[in-house]
Amino acid sequence: MRLTELDYDLPEELIAQEPIADRDAARLLVLDRRSGAVTHSRFYKLGRLLREGDLLVLNNTRVFPARLKTRKESGGAVELLLVRRADTPPGAWIALARSHRTLRDGTRLLLADGRALRVVGQHRPGRPLVMGDAGVAMEDLIAAAGVPALPHYIRRPPGPADLTEYQTVYAEPAGAIAAPTAGLHFTQALLGELAAAGIRNTVLTLHIGPGTFTPVRAAEVEGHSMEAEWYTIPPAALAAIDSTRRLGGRVIAVGTSSTRALESYAITGDPEGFTGLFIAPGFRFKLADAMITNFHMPRSTVLALVMALAGRDAILAAYREAIRHRYRFLSYGDAMLII
Repeated sequence: MRLTELDYDLPEELIAQEPIADRDAARLLVLDRRSGAVTHSRFYKLGRLLREGDLLVLNNTRVFPARLKTRKESGGAVELLLVRRADTPPGAWIALARSHRTLRDGTRLLLADGRALRVVGQHRPGRPLVMGDAGVAMEDLIAAAGVPALPHYIRRPPGPADLTEYQTVYAEPAGAIAAPTAGLHFTQALLGELAAAGIRNTVLTLHIGPGTFTPVRAAEVEGHSMEAEWYTIPPAALAAIDSTRRLGGRVIAVGTSSTRALESYAITGDPEGFTGLFIAPGFRFKLADAMITNFHMPRSTVLALVMALAGRDAILAAYREAIRHRYRFLSYGDAMLII
């Protein structure tokens, strides 16, 4: 598949900059991937579009405030995006650094409150290892000075509301730099209504990292290498998936991250580990029968994934319809159900 086949024209004014007031009031475009038919609905009507016996698979990762603004002792600004804890040395974190120059080992980075971090090594070029200076735990620095790392296409600074709005209502273990945005539309009330209608849910965890957002640049899409992200699928989720499939229900992945975790398990048999699975057209799905997702950026890994499920032509036609009807796109935007 050529990279140009992941292109489409996205009007900038359709990129949602703020969450809507009521999560489940988002618009919902429904794509029947067999016929290509498109219909329009609202997210709170999801129960009318699913069937008794279906299973929603939710990613319960919690977004942590991963962005830290610091300065070198010489005065130069350095912005850090914390990715995850490093295996070694103890207490260190892997970070992405935005700086005019490469950060050398031993560099002290000062926070606004006077506390500091120190560069203690290099995970790989452009990925320094940092830890709190003078014995201060990184977790304390993150809690005190971290802010949510909103996507670059949200052209405003994060505000206090983002701490809760850019988070699913069922988020539990912290570890993601970005929200599993398909799940932002659920409320506890809607989950309860669905359960009462026989539409169950289960949870897995995939901590979304930079790999999800790194644009595809290879001329041939299949040449893209995706950075690994950590996932775990608990025994209860595996049992629910097995039961659903045996009884003829559909496994409906909520988001591309849930899909990647499910399909990684289907390929490897490992319910936990790091996955660099890149799903593009030609991929054969083994566990995900349907998907709830948002609308995605051109030339992105997540757009390639939904094209793999529904077909490139059907997705582009659905996106043209969404643009014509002025849907809101990307992280804080509207939703899509691919069945």
